[in-house]
Amino acid sequence: MESSKTSGTVSLSMLARSEPATVAKFTGRTILILIGIAVILRIGQEILVPLALALLLTFALAPIVSFLRKRSVPKIVAVLFAVISAFSAIALFSFLVATQVANLAENIPTYQRNIVEKVQALSQAGSGNGVLEHLSRVVERVGSEMQTSAAVSQEAPSPTAREPLPVEIVTRSNPIQTLGNFILPLISPFATAGLVVILVIFMLLEREDLRDRFIRLVGQGDLHRTTAALQDAGKRVGKYLLMQLVVNTLYAVPIALGLWILGIPNAMLWGLLTLVLRFVPYIGPVIGMVLPLFLALAIAPGWSLVLWVIALFATIEIISNNVIEPWLYGSHTGLSPLAIIISAIFWSWLWGPLGLILSTPLTVCLVVLGRHVPQFGFLDVLLGNEAVLEPHEKLYQRLLAGDPSEATDNAEDYLEDEYLSEYYEKVGLPALMLGEVDRQRGVMTEEQIALFASSCRSLVDNLSDIAEEEENEDSDIEDTDQDISLELPDGQGRSVLCAGGRGEMDDAAAAMLAQVLEVQGAMVRTASYADLVARAFVPVALDDIETVIISYLNGNSKSHARLLVRRIKRLKPTVRVGLLVPPANGRDNALIEPSAIDADFVCQTLSETVVGALTIAPPTALKVPVRKVTRPRLKLASVASSYP
Repeated sequence: MESSKTSGTVSLSMLARSEPATVAKFTGRTILILIGIAVILRIGQEILVPLALALLLTFALAPIVSFLRKRSVPKIVAVLFAVISAFSAIALFSFLVATQVANLAENIPTYQRNIVEKVQALSQAGSGNGVLEHLSRVVERVGSEMQTSAAVSQEAPSPTAREPLPVEIVTRSNPIQTLGNFILPLISPFATAGLVVILVIFMLLEREDLRDRFIRLVGQGDLHRTTAALQDAGKRVGKYLLMQLVVNTLYAVPIALGLWILGIPNAMLWGLLTLVLRFVPYIGPVIGMVLPLFLALAIAPGWSLVLWVIALFATIEIISNNVIEPWLYGSHTGLSPLAIIISAIFWSWLWGPLGLILSTPLTVCLVVLGRHVPQFGFLDVLLGNEAVLEPHEKLYQRLLAGDPSEATDNAEDYLEDEYLSEYYEKVGLPALMLGEVDRQRGVMTEEQIALFASSCRSLVDNLSDIAEEEENEDSDIEDTDQDISLELPDGQGRSVLCAGGRGEMDDAAAAMLAQVLEVQGAMVRTASYADLVARAFVPVALDDIETVIISYLNGNSKSHARLLVRRIKRLKPTVRVGLLVPPANGRDNALIEPSAIDADFVCQTLSETVVGALTIAPPTALKVPVRKVTRPRLKLASVASSYP
């Protein structure tokens, strides 16, 4: 928070209820369209998966191609360099993983004894626990079966043994069939990889042409929105993939080194798998930790190695989440955490493990689509991480629900960066205006109005501690030699009465204004709208008051305001009387002229009202209407005097 208190004049559109964004209605037709798209994605998996892979790789490699093109590298050379480099890295990664997996498979039988011993130790420690005993019997059975099969395979067949000979019917096949049985299973993955390579090359070469054709096909008549959608999608997906790769690499390298130092076999394999699995949100790092943890359980007789592996992964995860990712990520993906989990489940159901890895970038594309295409606006609302309610709308909803506690929590979060006057200016009064609009529409019952106003007063009371802190902060600032200009005047020595005009919501607005005036150092009293009606109360309340401010959320209150202003000035002619009449629905209320109601000032913003209340100026004199006729009783008196 800055040291100086600023409130400033806020534009009328910020004080009013913002127009809701255009979002497509989630109708039955929309649901049928989504179901049809899901069916197409499932049926066309063999075609759409390579296309999705190629599209995402194009997004990831496009910045590299653009970087080379800016340095006068020919386009075809830049594209081939980027593609060859990317797929060479993928091929090297696959080769290393395959080698490490083969090495691990050879050493698995040597780990079984430690696993059996540890399970037996657990069974003995938890005797009587049926789960542990059952697990122990299963592991022992598996170990004995593996040992029996190994012993049988090593024994030489006895020439004297007369055991039945197994008979196997062998169908003779020609070399072409044998070659086909060997090659056909390899065709599909290699064909998919080759198709992805070709698609990436041509997408990078024809990137500008594809962009123009897409704009022509989709965005005709709205080039601005289509261009913004393409730029947003390219920036978000490309940056996400690149930064995620960097983050995963910085995560996997220390994991591999740490596992190697701890003596975990095939440490490179676990580091490479961790690099890939971290593309899967939330559950990927857990899966990457389970396999090395299981291996640590198998190779060491004790439990210390298992604990060291857990500590290694936990430490690197904390550093990555709190240091590396905030440092490298310039922007987030725009997805909510729940949306990331749901998208991972959905895409893995559609396309299996590959869909699980691609779930986040594909969902980012859907969010961008919903952000820029009105027909799919519900996607941004359902999957995005941006707030769907403005702060004043959220406050109104919480107060209407009778939950001042959550409203206070939100206010305290807001006040970490702003001052109380700004909060009431930008959030508090606009929320009250939403309630006043709904009251005038007749959609709020008397019970709801009372609950809303009571919750609002509770919110103001809950923020009294923050108000005291700001008031003391001002005192500390005044004691220093710093030259700080405050837009709101000092209220020391000033006395103000704040009252509602026509209802309980007006009283809540007066309470907000009174708290801001107290922060400025003024002596403030509050009164209810009902108190102004009682003649016996007003003279007492005005004894030492210099300024009276009446709050009206209903702008059509000119006659009522004139009545109260004139009544107060008749009771105490030396008092200054002002009005606070905020705007509604983004439109200015017909501003009441102060001279028309004998008021000293009429303001639409809270900051202007504070300035008017704390300004030292002579009060406006009450205008006495000139009567054009004499009193009838005087005429009767003159007539009576003519008689003898």
